[in-house]
Amino acid sequence: MWVGMDAVDWAGLKHNYGSAQDVPGLLRRCGGPDPDDADDASSELLNLLFHQGGWVCSAASAALPFILRLAATPQVPSRYALLELVAMLAAEAGRIEARFLDPGWASAWKRALPELLRLLDDPEPEIRRAAADVVGACDSPGELVLPGLLRSWEAEDDPSTRLELVLALGQAALRAPAGVRAAEVFDLLHELLDAPQDQIRLAAVHALAPRDPGLPTRRLDLILEAVRDPSVELWRHTSSLQTGVLGVQHWTAGLITGPDPTFTLGLLADHHDDEQRIGALAQAGGLLSQWRSPAAELVPRLVARLADPAPEARFRAAELLACLGPATAAHADEVATLLSDTAARTTRKRETVGEAALWALARMNDPRCLPGLIELIAGTRSGFASASAHYPATDLHHVVLPALHELLGYLPDHAELLLPSICDQLDTATDDRLLNRICDVLADWGPVAKAAVPQLLGLLEDDRTWMAAAKALAGIGLAGNGARDLLLSRSRAAGPHTELAAWAYWRVGGEPGPALEELGRSVEERRFRHPALRKLAGLGSHAAPYADRLRALTADTDPWTRVEAAHALWAATSDTETAVPVLTTAVLDLTKGTYLPVMLPALDHLAKLGQAAQPAAYLLRDVPARDQRLRTNGGWRGFVQDENIRTAVRELLSASGPSA
Repeated sequence: MWVGMDAVDWAGLKHNYGSAQDVPGLLRRCGGPDPDDADDASSELLNLLFHQGGWVCSAASAALPFILRLAATPQVPSRYALLELVAMLAAEAGRIEARFLDPGWASAWKRALPELLRLLDDPEPEIRRAAADVVGACDSPGELVLPGLLRSWEAEDDPSTRLELVLALGQAALRAPAGVRAAEVFDLLHELLDAPQDQIRLAAVHALAPRDPGLPTRRLDLILEAVRDPSVELWRHTSSLQTGVLGVQHWTAGLITGPDPTFTLGLLADHHDDEQRIGALAQAGGLLSQWRSPAAELVPRLVARLADPAPEARFRAAELLACLGPATAAHADEVATLLSDTAARTTRKRETVGEAALWALARMNDPRCLPGLIELIAGTRSGFASASAHYPATDLHHVVLPALHELLGYLPDHAELLLPSICDQLDTATDDRLLNRICDVLADWGPVAKAAVPQLLGLLEDDRTWMAAAKALAGIGLAGNGARDLLLSRSRAAGPHTELAAWAYWRVGGEPGPALEELGRSVEERRFRHPALRKLAGLGSHAAPYADRLRALTADTDPWTRVEAAHALWAATSDTETAVPVLTTAVLDLTKGTYLPVMLPALDHLAKLGQAAQPAAYLLRDVPARDQRLRTNGGWRGFVQDENIRTAVRELLSASGPSA
């Protein structure tokens, strides 16, 4: 087992955390008699040798033969986990650039391959599956591994191992040169499309799809039949997938490219299994988060799931209607029936179906959400997020509710009914974070939040709360003019927040001088200038003395600075010759389907320029009709980003005149 281990200069080798001198001890523990300790050691070894991938370290090359010897020893308790590590390393070696691959890996792998192929005949099905997974994932030439895989296929009788072998055969055949053996494998895979077992047919589609991308669409009936069959649970025991219904649905949906909803519609058909129906909604969310056109066919299916017997299905259906927002307002009555549904998800926050319905009605601007919101404002325990959360666009649809202040942001039309409860919170709030979020909502609502001014004036007098109040008053504007003297006083006091006080003083009806002085200093001294530049634009022609500096900043390396400087320059001087090209450049990639958050303010600014922005409007004229969603976030934020950017483009087209 350990022959040659002491001859390795482990201290001179590297893994993800430095010297590899600890690797021999971990390898010995992996082969020890204590299963728990062996499991811990294999986990630690994975972290050291693989971590998050990106390279194959020298310690991995040296450890490979010992890992495979352990995996081939029946009494080793961690042998399956060790093969999982080998699969990760082998796959990574085939993906990364040569400069990230240890020079010793190729020779180590070549020597280890015969040992790996022998594991295809191991007495334990779990080990045979893991070995097949490694053989499929590695980059060894197909002609070296196909004979062993075919021999194993002929002898194998374990259902899940046969699935693993089909996938491995497909991967290996793609790596083999065109010839008799590769042709034999592809012929076999095509024959398996008509096999009597549903999951073998599905495995064959997956194995052939890289070579024939149109196959999944042509055999959609086969795919749906397999994914919806109880035998789909066989995949839970495979090494490469290790997942049940939801995972197989997601894996298979990846074979269908583009906005075609046929596969998802098939999944959404009635099924006796809760997990099947919940998984279908997950796939609907993934499709809708990428494309707009499927909504026309999918929304009726989502509405039907509002009456599903499974709480998770009802929750997901309501949450997806919330993501689609105003476009689904015609179904507000069906959503409203769930407001009293207290069934909870099995997540940590225990979000209820009723809360998803409340969120959906808020997005639809439906007043039936108000009673529930008033309870939430009063502090009722809820499953809504405690703070803002962002998820990457690659996370196709993260099912999550927003924070309360984000939800309120959609309801300025109902400020009159909501403000009494909000004002009560302003009077009693002891949590600074909560107070700041409430004040942010009031600032976003603007003048319609004027009923909160008395409470805000009280908060303005407190050194702990004055900044939150100042932000809200600045948003509300002239209705807060009773705060002028105190804000002016705070703008003259020593401290880091004089800019906020000076800005709020101007917004409630004060003189521009203090804000000009503070904002000018911020523009000169701060690294992140764009918030100050945005405020400077709000001063209009009063900011004209800064024109030269603003013009220079339109060439800054930071896109946010360029955009806000261009807008401020136009607001101060009416200079469209400089502003229009800068703002147009910022949004140009929308024509290619690329969205960045800085594009939204750039479009808002362009719309203010009227006919001068016609060049930008002409370039963007086809953007509203694009099917692919324009977003950088996953979850509900991605839908809102897409919604907002399209609205902004339409407003630009309207503002710039008919010739756009």
